[in-house]
Amino acid sequence: MQTRVERKPPSTAKRMIAMVLLVLLLIAIIIGIKALLIMRMMAGMKPPPPSVVSTAKAAYEEWQPSLNAVGTLRAARGADLALDIAGLVTKVNLKSGDEVKEGQVLLQLRDSEDSAQLRQLEAAAALADVTLKRAQQQLGAQAISKADFDTAAADLKAKQAAVAQQQVNVAKKTLRAPFDGRAGIITINPGAYLNSGAIIVTLQQIDPVFVDFHLPQRNLDSLRVGQKVALTLDAYPGKHFEGTLSAISPKIDNDTRNVQIEATVPNPDRTLTPGMFANVSIDVGQKQRYLTLPQTAVVYNPYGETVYVVKKKSEYDKMQAEAAKSAAASAAKTPPADAKDAGKDKGASKDKAGKDAGDPLVAQQTFVTTNGTRGDQISITKGLDESAEVVTSGQVKLKSGALITIDNSVQPANSPNPTPQEH
Repeated sequence: MQTRVERKPPSTAKRMIAMVLLVLLLIAIIIGIKALLIMRMMAGMKPPPPSVVSTAKAAYEEWQPSLNAVGTLRAARGADLALDIAGLVTKVNLKSGDEVKEGQVLLQLRDSEDSAQLRQLEAAAALADVTLKRAQQQLGAQAISKADFDTAAADLKAKQAAVAQQQVNVAKKTLRAPFDGRAGIITINPGAYLNSGAIIVTLQQIDPVFVDFHLPQRNLDSLRVGQKVALTLDAYPGKHFEGTLSAISPKIDNDTRNVQIEATVPNPDRTLTPGMFANVSIDVGQKQRYLTLPQTAVVYNPYGETVYVVKKKSEYDKMQAEAAKSAAASAAKTPPADAKDAGKDKGASKDKAGKDAGDPLVAQQTFVTTNGTRGDQISITKGLDESAEVVTSGQVKLKSGALITIDNSVQPANSPNPTPQEH
């Protein structure tokens, strides 16, 4: 009699393991297909076109160290003329913009009453003088007492003082020029009534003119009275005015820690006008040679100042490989490759690069140290060699190693003494 053997169904654990393996296999297949599609897509994508930039070569130039500031022009002598007495205007003896001389009568108020009173007082003073002389004769003959003579003498002095006081009152009705200069705009006409203290006209002596400006206290050691000063004004583009440093304030401003400076500038043709602002430059020290670039070539970052130097791609790749090899050698504490072999490789690379006319250009980011600016230019003291070709515009779209195409048809401003351009 045959015995029937019953098969046991697989356990639940085995079925769960099989399902997990099946799911993992399915996920792996999906990931592989996706990766394959991405790789094919990336392989089919075209590389980004080279960025178009402009470049300039770093070159040494002579720099004259200077101190720069913005100043205000001030007349050598200037005043807003007024009278300290009210009255009716009878004469105006000048026109707007006239050149006047010291002591010249500019305006006259009505003074007929004051003049009449002055003549009356002069007559009384003359009578007192005659009376004193008669009293002196009578005193000699002992016809009057000494007290009567003293009274006559005091009366004469009182009358003379009254005359002098009235002369001052009459003079107050006349406006005279206190110094030589040019009159401003006058709007007062005969018949107008002037109040006391009302400004009648401004008078300015504008040859020479003074320039007031301020500089930080750290520059005091470089300043001397008699130094040459150069001025430029936006009202006269391209024109320079020469002057002399005439005074240095003996006091430093407590709030700004700046010192006030005064310069004197000749103005024979009356070109400069008080109240104008001017750019002031003072040459200090000897000329120095600096590696110079346009200011637009320098990129300012929180971690430092950088420029993009133009390199051939083969040269850039070799430099990157050498840097990586040197870093690996330093990490392993082993000496770098034989310098002689490296020199041979470098020479071979140069020959190959020279023969390969189609070697593309790339931009290499380089840290630099700057010293100062001059117009549109900036000086480089460290990090760059002479004749290095540097990107001057288009850096926003660059990173180290990015392909570039040079187009120098339009160049950024690179003038040591730029002037405003009108469009």
